[in-house]
Amino acid sequence: MTPTIKDVAAHAGFSIATVSRAINAPHTVNPVTLEKVRQSIDALNFRPSPLGRQLRGERTRLIGVILPTLANPVFAECLQGIDELASAQGYRLMLMTTQYDADRERHAIETLREQRVEGLILTVADADTHPLLDELDRAGLLYVLMHNDTVRRPSVSVDNRLAAYDGVRMLIARGHRRILMLAGSLAASDRARQRHLGYAQAMQQAGLTPAPALEVDFNAEELSPSVLAHLTSGPNRPSALFCSNDLLAMVVMRGLRRARLRIPHDMSILGFDGLAMGELLSPPLASICAPNREIGCAAWRSLLARVTRNYESLNQTSLALTLPHSLREGATIAAFPNRDEAAPAHDLAAAERPFA
Repeated sequence: MTPTIKDVAAHAGFSIATVSRAINAPHTVNPVTLEKVRQSIDALNFRPSPLGRQLRGERTRLIGVILPTLANPVFAECLQGIDELASAQGYRLMLMTTQYDADRERHAIETLREQRVEGLILTVADADTHPLLDELDRAGLLYVLMHNDTVRRPSVSVDNRLAAYDGVRMLIARGHRRILMLAGSLAASDRARQRHLGYAQAMQQAGLTPAPALEVDFNAEELSPSVLAHLTSGPNRPSALFCSNDLLAMVVMRGLRRARLRIPHDMSILGFDGLAMGELLSPPLASICAPNREIGCAAWRSLLARVTRNYESLNQTSLALTLPHSLREGATIAAFPNRDEAAPAHDLAAAERPFA
């Protein structure tokens, strides 16, 4: 028979109320009493019921995490940062994924609210105009966004526009003028839109004409023949590609190799995310690096400050926290051989970063 809290109380020689306090609020119990209760719990192999605590209206210490996918290591790295801190502070995580699907996002939020989570850490398609986030605001459920680049809501991210701008400037400094950006659906990602704005700004500042982003299925494992032909055919094909994430850059690299193009001799590749696996490729992938694990850690600290009403911590943290990015040059970028087409080096050196 499964032991109950009544059995623990009888074994330890204390009241049920004392045992309940020892489980749910150990800081309020005498250390000697607390140790005896814990010994009885271990002896009987008693496990407190989370559902019972929820039904009694007690704190669940449960946090919901909603991510688009775990197939992209970016989100797995964020989750690792959250989990390390949450578990150390006695919280449990409940994870759901959405594939950026609006119906799945709604289902995930409703499911987690039914579980009485104390807060949410999530990544959505478009943070500024997301109706579900408006509903959370009205309901008073605390949340913090990860990677969503917004100043309207609690969030932790890099400055996606500035990061992309810096990365494309690096390509231009190597002599590239025909630079194309590849991304998933811009409508499905506020981050991709900000990155395209940064790409366009860097191109315009160098006197170059930015192209519309080439939108591809970023869940596909292969480039379509039409996309591959667009990248590899004709005398005016791009000399460098800026991919909106590292996984897409890896798919592009494989497609170009199958088209018998050499990287970076025939085409340079720049990714975005800074995934560690990119350094294991041959050649190692150049990337704009985001501190993904620290984004998860910072999102946890921000949510915990709100959940525990730690106003001192909240006052030290702005609504939207922006963490620094960095550039990993890698070996997938080469100087463009036709220096006549290169952007003037002095123009780039004199340019100011418009978003700093």
